[in-house]
Amino acid sequence: MGKKSRVKTQKSGTGATAAVSPKEMMNLISELLQKCSSTAPSPGKEWEEYVQIRALVEKIRKKQKGLSVSFEGTREDFFSELMAWAAECGASCDGFEISNFADEGYGLKAAKDIKAEELFLWIPRKMLMTVESAKNSVLGPLYSQDRILQAMGNVTLALHLLCERANPSSPWLPYIKTLPADYDTPLYFEEEEVRHLLATQAIQDVLSQYKNTARQYAYFYKVIHTHPNASKLPLKDAFTFDDYRWAVSSVMTRQNQIPTADGSRVTLALIPLWDMCNHTNGLITTGYNLEDDRCECVALKDYKEGEQIYIFYGTRSNAEFVIHNGFFFEGNAHDRVKIKLGVSKSERLYAMKAEVLARAGIPASSVFALHCSEPPITAQLLAFLRVFCMTEEELRDYLVGDHAINKIFTLGNTEFPVSWENEIKLWTFLETRAALLLKTYKTTAEEDRSMLEKPDLSLHSRTAIKLRLAEKEILERAVSSGRAKRLHFQKQLDEGAPLPLYEESDIALLENADAKLPIILRKLEEEDECVQEEMNLAQIKPDAACLDSSITPVLNGQCKDLNGTQEDPPGGDAVVKESKVEKHDPSTKRTEVQCGTVWLLAEGADIEMVDNAQ
Repeated sequence: MGKKSRVKTQKSGTGATAAVSPKEMMNLISELLQKCSSTAPSPGKEWEEYVQIRALVEKIRKKQKGLSVSFEGTREDFFSELMAWAAECGASCDGFEISNFADEGYGLKAAKDIKAEELFLWIPRKMLMTVESAKNSVLGPLYSQDRILQAMGNVTLALHLLCERANPSSPWLPYIKTLPADYDTPLYFEEEEVRHLLATQAIQDVLSQYKNTARQYAYFYKVIHTHPNASKLPLKDAFTFDDYRWAVSSVMTRQNQIPTADGSRVTLALIPLWDMCNHTNGLITTGYNLEDDRCECVALKDYKEGEQIYIFYGTRSNAEFVIHNGFFFEGNAHDRVKIKLGVSKSERLYAMKAEVLARAGIPASSVFALHCSEPPITAQLLAFLRVFCMTEEELRDYLVGDHAINKIFTLGNTEFPVSWENEIKLWTFLETRAALLLKTYKTTAEEDRSMLEKPDLSLHSRTAIKLRLAEKEILERAVSSGRAKRLHFQKQLDEGAPLPLYEESDIALLENADAKLPIILRKLEEEDECVQEEMNLAQIKPDAACLDSSITPVLNGQCKDLNGTQEDPPGGDAVVKESKVEKHDPSTKRTEVQCGTVWLLAEGADIEMVDNAQ
């Protein structure tokens, strides 16, 4: 996972230890916790709050300089130790080696020719760091008493990682020593670098990510220094903000979901060696083999000896990649921007529109997405916009007219317009809405392109501006597409073209889908297939109030973003489905895992992420 990080080598014991009394530090921590746990700022004041929190954190970091645990040497110095440990544990090590791929960082390089769908990598459970191993470690006593840890597996993994890093006899040291010393997630951005994201759709998540991480750090600092069950943790003498930021980013960029040993439920895990793979467009090729109790990965395509081996992290937008993985992926086939739409409750036709939408399985208000592809909208958004723009007569026809129930199924099908007038209205609305969103940015796309040509631009600034530009380009395409569609349907109307005839045999087929299914049988916002698990180390407060139903772990098919807001309704219970068996082993069943905070689908069952208390 070289793309997720850039290494800055830290020498053990460097930096002068700042002289600060325990009381002074605890006072600063209490102030930070209070600031981060206060009422959410009023709209428009989020940046001001971020600057204030950041100032407090920087004050704490300055006083903690030199206290963090680090290893002598670079990541590369420990790769041979990692490979030896992996071989000793029974992992596959023959078909690849770890190599540096310049801008992409470290990754896996084929040591021989590998065929597409060939099983080339497997990692046994004994190598994995999981919530289960955390419960059986020195962290166990605190886990048994702390409801935050019990509710949030990703927080547990972060603290587990820190405890094992501080343990000279930890069995996971060969893995931990090869993790990056720091990351390129926004938690590591300078204030001026974050400023480039102002007015983007990512900014709220970025600010929330920082606030939540600071709150969690302050909370656990107090727990570690006051809770009797934390007395034996190796963190008491050295638990800095930089330590926690590093652990959070390590887990956020690498956490995966696997089944427990008995297959009865799922747990979070860090998967050594396999998590060195970098991302490319493609298909999910990783799964968990319960029979052999190991994570397995097959080749995405044919690889020649010496080529980099890639895996597909999932259908994530670039905003998600930047916020949770620390990189911008050029040519992302799944990039998109969010668009919040809803029928006003004050509208005269609200009840009728809400009823038609309900029959189609779509809420009257939700967050949809505009895509980088053509068309920029999928069946669900098309259905919503059609209902949104319906006249009273059209609504009545879809509620009580002939074949009303069956016609609901055609709402997401471009072949069956409600009327030419309805199509003109919906595409006009989309064109106008996208144009208005473009006006909220403080720079133009051309200005962003000019900024990117500056050679002295920092990596983080360049990433932020690329993300900002990508959002604008998606919106510009939506404006262009909306205009073209509007003109096309206006021509149909002017020429008196007949509407396509509706036949019952045409029911329920939606376009723009891998599998054509009735709209009500598809998850809402499937175009946002992976507004996925983001390291929602969020909303922690030092009392039980944060453990009510609002922070109950949820299934993460279409789940939560990092600040704890829910972009899409939960996907429901974990879906179990059969799919074709891979060529190399017809008898093997696999379950899905995910890379970082994104999905990796394998054969057997789709296990959606259970995590992320809000």
